[in-house]
Amino acid sequence: MPLMTHEACELNELLMSCVNSINCMGLFLSQVKCQELKGILQKHIAAHIQDYNMKVEWATKQSSQQKLGVPPMPPATAGGTHTMAQPVTPNPQMTALDDRSIATSYLLTLKRAGRDYAWAAMECTDPQLRTFLEDAFMMCCRHAFEVSQYMIKKGYYLTEPAPATYMQRLGQAYAPVRELAGVH
Repeated sequence: MPLMTHEACELNELLMSCVNSINCMGLFLSQVKCQELKGILQKHIAAHIQDYNMKVEWATKQSSQQKLGVPPMPPATAGGTHTMAQPVTPNPQMTALDDRSIATSYLLTLKRAGRDYAWAAMECTDPQLRTFLEDAFMMCCRHAFEVSQYMIKKGYYLTEPAPATYMQRLGQAYAPVRELAGVH
């Protein structure tokens, strides 16, 4: 079944995004210093290449026989540790990326790609392409979680628990609805 025009346009945008992601990851791998971050990038780049190649297959054959390897949810390594955030200042004269810049750029790339996949999947009429886009969304979500956990641990990403008083008020603001029989 041929792709609809809007699906082909979304595919083009996603392909350009993949080219950018893979090119950036190559640059990141040539400049990263932290072995933990390097390991994350090395592990993830294969999935991004598979994702790109599957999109190329969709663009050339309008189908794909492959299944994207969606990784399992990584463990929450940052857990309850909320490292003091390391201050940062933009550097317009930067000539090389540091590990924080690499992790930040990669995380933001994953978040943007995830939103793009989710949007494209919601607009897709081909069930096989839609499943692929949903899998690509999940891949981005899981990769972003792993990178954010690394960043939290290093103090590159500010997080803190919501105040108990807010959570109490939030819990009081909503009441559960009795489930209806036969609803799935």
